[in-house]
Amino acid sequence: MKLSGWQWLAVSSVLLSGLAAAETRPQYGATLKTATSIAPLSLDPANKPDSIAQRNLTRLMFDTLVVLDDRGNLRPGLATSWQTAPGNQRWQLWLRRGVKFHDGSPLTAEAVAAALRAANPDWSVSAAADSVVLERNVPDLDLTASLARPQNAITKRGEGGTLIGTGPFHVTDWQAGKKLVLAANEDYWAGRPFLSTIEIELGKPSHDQLLALDLGKADFAEVAAEQSHRSQADGHRTMTSSPVQLMALLFTRERQSQEDGKLREALALSIDRDSIRSVVLQGAGEPSGGILPSWMSGYGFVFPSSQNLDRARELRSEVPRGPLLTLGYDAADPLARVIAERVVLNARDAGIRLQTATAGVTDLKLVQLTLSSLDARIALTATAMAAGLAGPKFSGTSVENLYQAENGLLQAQKLIPLFQLPVAYALSPSLKNWRQDRDGTVHLENVWLENKP
Repeated sequence: MKLSGWQWLAVSSVLLSGLAAAETRPQYGATLKTATSIAPLSLDPANKPDSIAQRNLTRLMFDTLVVLDDRGNLRPGLATSWQTAPGNQRWQLWLRRGVKFHDGSPLTAEAVAAALRAANPDWSVSAAADSVVLERNVPDLDLTASLARPQNAITKRGEGGTLIGTGPFHVTDWQAGKKLVLAANEDYWAGRPFLSTIEIELGKPSHDQLLALDLGKADFAEVAAEQSHRSQADGHRTMTSSPVQLMALLFTRERQSQEDGKLREALALSIDRDSIRSVVLQGAGEPSGGILPSWMSGYGFVFPSSQNLDRARELRSEVPRGPLLTLGYDAADPLARVIAERVVLNARDAGIRLQTATAGVTDLKLVQLTLSSLDARIALTATAMAAGLAGPKFSGTSVENLYQAENGLLQAQKLIPLFQLPVAYALSPSLKNWRQDRDGTVHLENVWLENKP
């Protein structure tokens, strides 16, 4: 049968659409190669310092009972449902059926209870058939959301003390501080990952990761916040999170007097955050006068972050004998050094005597504090704890109560927020179906590699 021109066009369209679908259809198999700047000596979620990179490693191997979505709402994980008793002192969570640990053993209520007790010695946790019951001596409005934190991932010890999880990948090679190799969990409860293997080099700086990406030796790389715009300009497919890392000045002792408080306020007002962001951070992140990022709290704009040199000088003039203050920073971090030096120059413009130091005890330090949760109350509490501040005092669960708690921490004048910084990743063209949360958490269980053995 002879086809007309229109018939040939129709047949060609069908064939081309089939080829396009084949090219975009997820492919199973392949080895993803990447690296991270951290060099952990343990894979135990309970022992890790909190960072986005640490969380990304943890969630590859381990699951939590619940997870938080980008809006901070609870979603099922290893638990499919939960119930809180009146008074917020008792909780019951029902476990997902059919889940197995990486060694093939079933996830049981007893195993979950043991893991939670080990991570939280002050919790009373018991197994009850297909559920676990948690009890506290005092009301805890945030307990369920805290179960989504990495340190509450469900683990158990296998033969020889090996740590085992239920996550999408299991460990096949672990060289502490050097290398981690993972294989797909064929029986993963949420479906087998597309990737067969993930190879991760540990302790590799961002610059070296980007070089490996350009040479085709890596499939994605971590990008320093201040390099994210450059990464895009260089042609990398760059994915950036919301601002999730607080850079701040942290005083090493409490406010000693009213004059001390005036000096601290003057220092906060003297800093030209906009200029530092533009020049040093290359436009990355946001100037901040608050502890929580604005996208989370909704009220970050009420905390002043603009330079007010006149007011800073006025406050400084009210302190007859301003002491010489020292500002410490991480000597191995070039960005920290430049920002510390800019802070010193700004302070001197206001008449404040400040100098940098990389050793010994200093009066204040330049620190970075990672947003620990997509739940605002937990994030504020954890940040305060990481900074050595007194815990925030919540009088309720409203946004106004959250603001009052955060403002109370700032009024202590031990912390001067500077910037909220994002995390970023550069991706190879062959990496498909990339997904990351607002806090920079990545979902490698969903990605696949196109035309790569």
